[in-house]
Amino acid sequence: MRRKGQSAEPAITNLLRPGEGSYLPVVSVKKILTKNQNPVLIAHMKTKTFGLMLAICFLAGAACFAADPQMGSWKLNEAKSKFAPGSPKNTMVVYAAAGNEVKVTVNGVDAKGKPAHNEWTGKFDGKNYPVTGDPASEARSYKKIDDRTVELTVWYHGRILTTGRIVVSADGKSRTVTTNGIDKAGKRFKNTAVYDKQ
Repeated sequence: MRRKGQSAEPAITNLLRPGEGSYLPVVSVKKILTKNQNPVLIAHMKTKTFGLMLAICFLAGAACFAADPQMGSWKLNEAKSKFAPGSPKNTMVVYAAAGNEVKVTVNGVDAKGKPAHNEWTGKFDGKNYPVTGDPASEARSYKKIDDRTVELTVWYHGRILTTGRIVVSADGKSRTVTTNGIDKAGKRFKNTAVYDKQ
């Protein structure tokens, strides 16, 4: 019992201390932390944690690609473009995230005006990655120069056929692709293709 004028603090403090005269049992912290736990629950938590980390990595990667001005769908603006006679034309180019790589899907017409389609998946690291669907090239490399500029190299049978530069405008609404090279007949060409973002 508390006497008149005596503080209740010591009595409460004593009740909260484990051991003699308290309501709390003496339990080892080590015992609490290491006591046998449900292994199914632990495995389930590990799976959830791994899934959460994977989702965070995916979203971070998607955010990085979303901020890249090269990404998206680009439609050829023929009125603003200049092509050498007999050059193929890429009428629609799509840059999309493919995991930690970029997938470039190209649709257009070949030198004879027939429909053409090719795909490339790789990184903008200057290394060659294979092209599928393009009889005029086997591999392509892209190298990022800055946020708006990428260099392009097209390879066929181990030699460079085309080099180019892709520059996205400051407002991100258009891009200009300038290419130089040698066609299959051995003639030199220079093309400037302007694309509008869709």
